[in-house]
Amino acid sequence: MKLSTKSRYGTRLILDMAQNYNQGPVQLGEIAKRQNISVKYLEQIIIPLKKAGYVNSIRGPKGGHFLAKPPAEISIGEVVALLEEGVNLVECSRTEEVCDRAETCPTRLIWKEAAQAMFDKLFQVTLADLLEKENQ
Repeated sequence: MKLSTKSRYGTRLILDMAQNYNQGPVQLGEIAKRQNISVKYLEQIIIPLKKAGYVNSIRGPKGGHFLAKPPAEISIGEVVALLEEGVNLVECSRTEEVCDRAETCPTRLIWKEAAQAMFDKLFQVTLADLLEKENQ
């Protein structure tokens, strides 16, 4: 399975903010330079993170973005599920209507189980956990 660029870059974005937690707002331009991601793309990714309550913003010359919650309260699973728009590897595991074989398809169950296993792990890991591993 391949996660979307949106999820991978979104995780890097929010982890960068976690690294700067309690140091004031961080401008997307600074994050873009550190993470080597375009500012335009970060501007798109940050919108759902703000709407979901993971990120807050302050406008103005000393403004920027910051985590709305402590790093220990945000899991990687939450971020990935938000940016992937769900916890499914394939559409048919979420809704049977997309495939006329969904009810009898033997692979549908394995995709559901694989997604469950992956997200079980991602939901166990917080931003604080990653910061701790980074500092070891």
